Amino acid sequence: MPEINAEEWENFLLAFPEAHILQTRQWGDLKSKYGWKATRVIAGSSATDPTQQFGVQILFRSIPLGYSIGYIPKGPVDQKGSLDNKLAWEALWREIDSICRHQRAIFLKIEPDLLQPEFVAAGSMNASTRSTPAGFRVSEHSIQPPRTILVDIGEEESGILGRMKQKTRYNIRLAQKKGIVVSTSADLDTFHRLMRDTGQRDRFPVHSQAYYQNAYEIFHPIGQCELFQAEYEGLPIACLMAFACGPRAWYFYGASADVHRDLMPAYLLQWEAMRWARARGCRIYDLWGVPDYENEVLESQFSNRSGGLWGVYRFKRGFGGQLRRAVGPWDRVYLPLLYNFYRIWTLLRSSRNENAG
Repeated sequence: MPEINAEEWENFLLAFPEAHILQTRQWGDLKSKYGWKATRVIAGSSATDPTQQFGVQILFRSIPLGYSIGYIPKGPVDQKGSLDNKLAWEALWREIDSICRHQRAIFLKIEPDLLQPEFVAAGSMNASTRSTPAGFRVSEHSIQPPRTILVDIGEEESGILGRMKQKTRYNIRLAQKKGIVVSTSADLDTFHRLMRDTGQRDRFPVHSQAYYQNAYEIFHPIGQCELFQAEYEGLPIACLMAFACGPRAWYFYGASADVHRDLMPAYLLQWEAMRWARARGCRIYDLWGVPDYENEVLESQFSNRSGGLWGVYRFKRGFGGQLRRAVGPWDRVYLPLLYNFYRIWTLLRSSRNENAG
């Protein structure tokens, strides 16, 4: 099937309620405002039964000399996993390859919406290497954080709280006792100001205010985004923007002021975001991004490491979630020479960022 339009993609996704939010039309619309072009394609054996089809939203970014880079975030989309269906996988990739060559893509990066097995036998190859399909190579560079913490919010609130670490439960109660008030908000000015303050303090990049505004205006009207604001005596001191789609919710963006952090507003914000996600039917709350190390390393080093995601790991580990790592990322290379230049550049940039942290 040839490339389809945004409305056709939305109709296709109706058959896949568990598709990742990064594969939705809305996410493609958001990224299209910031240098990416969203392209959607469907392949499969049935034109009447969507569950027998396999689709993907690809983002392309133009680079100099008429070339581009392709990216598939958390796809492809299908009923049972196209990686396990050889014929469907090959049919889909014939379509994808054609589109990538038409776009003069140097390579296409794919970060599938798949998790590595919870346990990998000692001495075996890494799960992402073992599952890399033919025609791909393991990439040294990921766009989305490969490792995360998933919190089960499908049970009663008492059960969710019961799985949290004692200190985290204490901090939630402390924030409530000290008078922290959490409410939903549409104040993107305050949110961005706090994001800038937090980015400067913790040394991480921050999007423009227009980016967060566009994300909110695209997802909030359809019930897939909420902005939470924590106040103390009327003063906004922390914010959190959460997203939800199908059975999953994600904590993508959060910020706090330099003052009153001892009142633990961030803990109460997360709890209220989990309650919001649970009320709209989500079963999993994805805390989205921790250092890419195994649990043993994280637990032995988090108390004396700083920089990068180590600070957020100290915070997120207390919410009773499960540490998981995504499969991939993989690259499909179309122009090897230019790809090698890109790979060297990303490795050098990554090294500089690590040294700076």
